[in-house]
Amino acid sequence: MDPVLLAAVVSILLGALIALIFLGNYFLKRRSEVESIFKPELQSDKNPKPSKPPQSFSKKSHFKHHSHAADKDQNKRHHPLDINTLKGHGDSVNGLCFSSDGRNLATACADGVVRVYKLDDASSKSFKFLRINVPLGGHPTAVTFGDDSSSVVVASQTLSGCSLSMFGDERAKTANETKQPAKPPVPEIKWERLKVHDKRAILTLFGTTASYGSADGSTIIVSCSEGTDIMLWHGKTGKNLGHVDTNQLKNNMAAVSPNGRFIAAAAFTADVKVWEIVYSKDGSVKEVSNVMQLKGHKSAVTWLCFTPNSEQIITASKDGSIRTWNINVRYHLDEDPKTLKVFPIPLHDSSGSTLLYDRLSISPDGKILAATHGSTLQWLCTETGKVLETADKAHDGDITCIAWAPEFLPIGDQKSLVLATSSVDKKVKLWVAPPLLTS
Repeated sequence: MDPVLLAAVVSILLGALIALIFLGNYFLKRRSEVESIFKPELQSDKNPKPSKPPQSFSKKSHFKHHSHAADKDQNKRHHPLDINTLKGHGDSVNGLCFSSDGRNLATACADGVVRVYKLDDASSKSFKFLRINVPLGGHPTAVTFGDDSSSVVVASQTLSGCSLSMFGDERAKTANETKQPAKPPVPEIKWERLKVHDKRAILTLFGTTASYGSADGSTIIVSCSEGTDIMLWHGKTGKNLGHVDTNQLKNNMAAVSPNGRFIAAAAFTADVKVWEIVYSKDGSVKEVSNVMQLKGHKSAVTWLCFTPNSEQIITASKDGSIRTWNINVRYHLDEDPKTLKVFPIPLHDSSGSTLLYDRLSISPDGKILAATHGSTLQWLCTETGKVLETADKAHDGDITCIAWAPEFLPIGDQKSLVLATSSVDKKVKLWVAPPLLTS
């Protein structure tokens, strides 16, 4: 054989041998890496943790129930109470509200869309949702449910003023009884009220079932404008049931008590005005009368919320304090509401200055108060005022709305109280309730 040809053959064989050795080492190394990645997961599957009763989650279980392998933000998850994020909103999410059973969550987004998510499992990787497009030119600012989970009332702002619209579909109930349709029916506008607060924006929108006294169980809705006016609406028909004026330069917000008896407003001054909704014997609203004022704060009240039993109000003020008031008094005998508790706001900046709360929401069992400042979310014990948990950067922008689910929600094979938060960062987050302090 030609020596040159022999040398070439030997060179090719040696090169192939070296390549095989290199590739063999490479694949052995990759195999060990894959084994090192999956081995911990296999070990954890062999030793599953026993289930725990409602509201007894450990910090490890919070992460377990929201293990989204495909979620790009997995490494950004920064707090153990953070169990899920609802994405897909095209702009700032300005409002949210749970249905009465907690299984539906409606969100109002500045992209002109209201979305109603079905929360069969709060830790699910994906949720079915109903998309409601607000008429062109409208920007949703707040949302609440009507008489049931198939109807929502939306506040939207346009150049010509603010409007209220109720979207619903009568076929929703029958559709649930049959097989799932290929496309769910699109909710239609059942009633609409234009320029309800002239050109002033609606700051807050709260709805509840009127159950106090002779009330007929209808849904009543309270809308609060950025001016001084507050309006009361019938949820099913859109009829205006009453109107009050705070006469306090400008409103911060207003809320209605869970039983539909009282309306309370936080406005420019330190005093909180409370009105009573008086019902006729036939269940209709007879009048809305001013019955008491909460006096004690030294500066403007930024937010308030009613306790679940409708007998107390919790307020946060620019004076740096939180107060719990007893409003279950005989005001017709000139008995004044009483301050039950006063706590300093326990949130401070790096220099030690008190940071004011923007929003408050109390859990349905009345034991935990959720509060926000900017993008910070905090949970307090309502009995002691002690901090249970703090999420310094709960969102990537300011929090716009918070609300507790009214019932325990499924989280995997467990159940717990769940808080929802919305933000200008185009996201809605779900948080599990922190454990209460035992000492």
